[in-house]
Amino acid sequence: MNPARQAYRAYSPRPVTREERDHVEILFGGLHWRAEKVIQAVFENLGYRARPLPAATKSDLLLGRELADIGQCCPTSFTTGNLANFLRTEAKRIGPERVADKYVYVTAGACGACRFGQYHQSYELALRNLGLDAFRMFLIEQNKLDQGPLHGGGLEFNMPLTLGCVWAILCTDALQGLEYRTRPYEVVRGKTDEAVRESVDYLCDVFRNRPHKGRKWRTLAWHLSTDYFVKALREVFRKFQAIEVDRLQPKPIVKLTGEFYLQTVEGDPNYNIHRWLEAEGAEVYPAPIVTWLDYLFRVYVQQLEEYVGVDRYAPVKLAGVRSLQRLYGWTYGRMRAALADIPHEIPDQYELRRLAAPYFHHRLSGGEGDMLVGKALWAHLHKKAHMICELSPYACMPNTMSIGAMAGVVGKYPDLLYAPLEIKGDAEVHALSRCQMILTEAKKQAQSEFEEALSKSGLTMRAAQSRLDERPHMKKATYRVPHRGRVGTAANLLAHLA
Repeated sequence: MNPARQAYRAYSPRPVTREERDHVEILFGGLHWRAEKVIQAVFENLGYRARPLPAATKSDLLLGRELADIGQCCPTSFTTGNLANFLRTEAKRIGPERVADKYVYVTAGACGACRFGQYHQSYELALRNLGLDAFRMFLIEQNKLDQGPLHGGGLEFNMPLTLGCVWAILCTDALQGLEYRTRPYEVVRGKTDEAVRESVDYLCDVFRNRPHKGRKWRTLAWHLSTDYFVKALREVFRKFQAIEVDRLQPKPIVKLTGEFYLQTVEGDPNYNIHRWLEAEGAEVYPAPIVTWLDYLFRVYVQQLEEYVGVDRYAPVKLAGVRSLQRLYGWTYGRMRAALADIPHEIPDQYELRRLAAPYFHHRLSGGEGDMLVGKALWAHLHKKAHMICELSPYACMPNTMSIGAMAGVVGKYPDLLYAPLEIKGDAEVHALSRCQMILTEAKKQAQSEFEEALSKSGLTMRAAQSRLDERPHMKKATYRVPHRGRVGTAANLLAHLA
């Protein structure tokens, strides 16, 4: 018997009406927890009810594989299972019909490589297998500031909402940068985490009370010109002043790169790699979301560059997008300045493209494209990290693109320590043991660099500690150690003391 043919049906959710806004709750996720909490406050500022999904766990991975496709990559399994687990629990509590009326899910979507343009199909299959076909999901485009009302008019992705989310990411990425440069050196354990929790709660209040400045370009002008968020980050900075640090500890700096979801979240999806590296004695250089948003600007610039000479308006559009990109970088610079420039800067996208060009073509834009290669070279050549740890998402196929390109990079720069980890969600021992082998070499590099800096400074450890004790302001988390041509924080501090 031939199987019955079924015509393709594009997913079309039931509309969310304006009348539903007061009792419908918006679910979202996929970022680090700081950004998610503040984005929740952005929604609340505009009259919506919203909540981030719980942190993804290994049980979500298993459920995602069971309900959708066992061969999909682990970020898809985690995100699919994460949503399905939450809804299944709620369906048991209040019933499937009530779940379909009470919640909607919003996520980024695009015509991208691999799973990114197919999330809704994975979610739809999982929800159908759970008997939650009526649940509503909405995909929003990641590169539009104003997308207008979604189907039914109950949800409107306009400039105030989009800009609020972008500024939430700018602020929380800056906070994350300060956090990760503080916690490895804190004298009293737990002080940094305490300050971060207080800071996130404070930022939630700041964004919940954000002034309304119009619905279009006026709100953009206000966000770009106001000191409202800069003042908030100065208050965050004051919360870190009481944290004492001991930076005379040579620690390898490990820069995380890789697939967006795996390098961004903190938890089971990436084997808790951030905390694991810190427990192993490293200083983590996290992957800020702001760099990805800057990359989207560059992708758009590249597209417009190809139309110069074809579209007479292309040069004007190109100038406009480049101006917006510069304003974006300047805005994040203001956020960093409010935190004494301690968080890492955004690397220049066009330098990343130039560095990666001999190894990876910039028009190969799947995932982070040439940026993975460019960031590795940028961190190595500018002495920002001892080691690069790339988190690849593949369970359906091996990662041959960036790893293949990086083989050429490491051939030219043999002292670049590169650890590519294929994150499958259930192969933790294999991935972390591979990382540990490279980390051992990074520790040797950090120790050797420290000893060389100590020798060149003409100081002994006792003399260096004595100089530091005479300058108590340098033992605060809010003191910025200048970059003196070394990689490690301790080596740069020695050079600075000398």
